[in-house]
Amino acid sequence: MELKKTPLFECCEKSGGRFVDFHGWYLPVQFEGIIAEHLHVRSYAGIFDCSHMGEFLIHGHDKISHFSFLTCGDFVPLPIGKCRYTAILNTDGSILDDCVGMKLDEETLFVVTNAGPLEEVSSLLCNSDVQAEDITQQIVKIDIQGPLSLDVLLQSGFDSQVAGLKYWTGGRFEWNGEEIIITRAGYTGELGYELYLPISIGADIWKQLVSHPQVKPCGLGARDTLRTEMGYPLNGQDILPGTTPLMASMDRFIDWEHDFIGKDLLLQQKNEGDYRVLTGIKTHTRQAPRHNQKIIFQDSEVGEVTSGTYGPSVGVGVGLAMLDKKVAIPGTVLQIAGRPLQVEVCNIPIYQNGTARKKVL
Repeated sequence: MELKKTPLFECCEKSGGRFVDFHGWYLPVQFEGIIAEHLHVRSYAGIFDCSHMGEFLIHGHDKISHFSFLTCGDFVPLPIGKCRYTAILNTDGSILDDCVGMKLDEETLFVVTNAGPLEEVSSLLCNSDVQAEDITQQIVKIDIQGPLSLDVLLQSGFDSQVAGLKYWTGGRFEWNGEEIIITRAGYTGELGYELYLPISIGADIWKQLVSHPQVKPCGLGARDTLRTEMGYPLNGQDILPGTTPLMASMDRFIDWEHDFIGKDLLLQQKNEGDYRVLTGIKTHTRQAPRHNQKIIFQDSEVGEVTSGTYGPSVGVGVGLAMLDKKVAIPGTVLQIAGRPLQVEVCNIPIYQNGTARKKVL
C-alpha cells in the first residue's frame, strides 16, 4: 500500500527531511539530526509537521454529551477555550485512543486524535450519535515548540492575542483573513503552540516559520526523545489494545462522576487493584532501555519497557515501562533481562526544567 503524504511533504523534503513510515504516513524522522533538534527545542524553537493527526468538530450540546459518554472525561461543562486530555474507550473500558478536546464555543467541541487508530476513531465518532464532522483532510497541523515559540509567532505576524493563551487553552484566530485554530498544549514539555490551518495556507506558514533564525524543522525522532523525557505516552507503543486509563496512569483524567462506556469494568479494575501501571524509568548511564525488553526484580519478571531512548537533556537513558504495582515505586531498582543494565523507577516528568507552564504575560 502506498504511503500517505501530508500537504507539507514537499516543504519538509526541501528542508532536508529524512522520511520513514509512521502508521502509513511518509513522515520526516529527522532533518539536521535527532539530538541537535531535541536540544534546539529545549533552548529555542522547533517546528513539527503533525498533519497526520485527526481533527473533528462536534456540534451541539447533545452531541458533545454523546461524545463524553465515549470518554473518561466529561466535556459538557468544559469552559470555552479550555483543552482537556482524555481517552476514547472501548466497551471493556480499554483505550481506543487518547486525545484532546477543546471547547471552541458553547456548542462546538474540537477534538484532536492520533494517526494509528484514526480510521476506527473516525468511524466511531461519525457514525454514532456523536455525528462528528471529520475535518482531517482539510487541516494542516504545525506544532511550534520551545521557549522562544511565542516570540517567533509574534515576530511572524500572528495575532498578538495568542500571547494571552494560558497553558492548555486555545481558540479561533485569523491569519491574513483565514480562520485558524491555535492551542497551547504541546508534547515536548516546552512552551508551545499547535496551529490548525486550512491547507491553502499551510505551506506558506511553514516557510514563514522555518525562515526564522531561531527555528529548526524537527522530525519524529526528536519528538519521541522530547516526549519520553516528559513521560508522555505514545498510542500504539505505550498504550496498546487492552490498556485501560488506570493502567496508563491516567487516573487524574477519569471523571468518575459522569457516566461513560466501560465505567463498571473500570471501577472493578480500580477496586481489585491487580493491574500493571505505566511508570517512568531511567538508567544511570547513557545506555537506554529499549521497547519490549523484559524487566526483572528478584529473579521474577515484573514488566516490560514500552518506550526507551537516550535523553539528551538529562544525559541518561529514559523510558516508560508497564510494571507490576508492587515495584512501580520511585527509587526501586530493576534489571533489564539479558543485559547488564539496571533501571530505576522514577517520577515523571524525568526532565523537570521545561517551560510549558511558563507565564508569558
